[in-house]
Amino acid sequence: MSFYEKGPVRIHYEETGSGFPLLLIAGGGLNSTISGLARGPFDPIKEFKGEYRSIASDLRNANDGQSSGPLEIDRPWDSYTDDHIGLMDHLRIDKFMVMGFCIGGPFVWNLLKRAPDRVVGAVLAQPSGWRPEMPTLNYDTNMTGWGPELVKRRPDITMEMVQKFLTKMYRTNPDFVFTVTRDFVRNCQTPVLILPDDIPAHPYAVAMEAAMLAPKAEVSIYPWKEPKERIPLAVRQIRSFLRAHRPASA
Repeated sequence: MSFYEKGPVRIHYEETGSGFPLLLIAGGGLNSTISGLARGPFDPIKEFKGEYRSIASDLRNANDGQSSGPLEIDRPWDSYTDDHIGLMDHLRIDKFMVMGFCIGGPFVWNLLKRAPDRVVGAVLAQPSGWRPEMPTLNYDTNMTGWGPELVKRRPDITMEMVQKFLTKMYRTNPDFVFTVTRDFVRNCQTPVLILPDDIPAHPYAVAMEAAMLAPKAEVSIYPWKEPKERIPLAVRQIRSFLRAHRPASA
């Protein structure tokens, strides 16, 4: 069990396999944890550990995880991205690839904005996005499914702080993929592979709009999770994408 610490932030992480570094971000919203990766459509650690150095961490303050830190109310998305970049700095990793599920989608876009020269390729599986017909969905889900348990565990955090944090994260400027603008995606030169979903928190329209805008985007078949026999085909496409964009020296 490994931990990375920076000031008041303590991040639990695990490394598996060897090869070119691949940062993995589990789904589960603000309760994203390493163990959540195995509960997804497929287990990326199991699938890619023979070819990549997989690095995963519990999200700061996820209720089932072991990472902790302050609620940075004025910069919620960037505080999590600080943790992702800080972990790679701690491991002395410069260039890496990233695969994010669900909330990992917005985190991946923020990494591409914050560290464009370090991320050489990105996979966004069933990415989260803003659905105008359900504008407060992500806020509501986390106010009930994340905030109350966090407050029970952390006497220094109140529901008023949680409400302000989630308001800034999901309601102050809700649009598109939450973390970047359409103009950013339109000008993003990093290769991306998008595997769309279509449940309330993972809008198909947003995933496809991002795929159409990004100049170096590829998109999977859809649906790729059902029937389950299609999942190996999607994994095969991810493997081909990662190999195509992995630096030749790796």
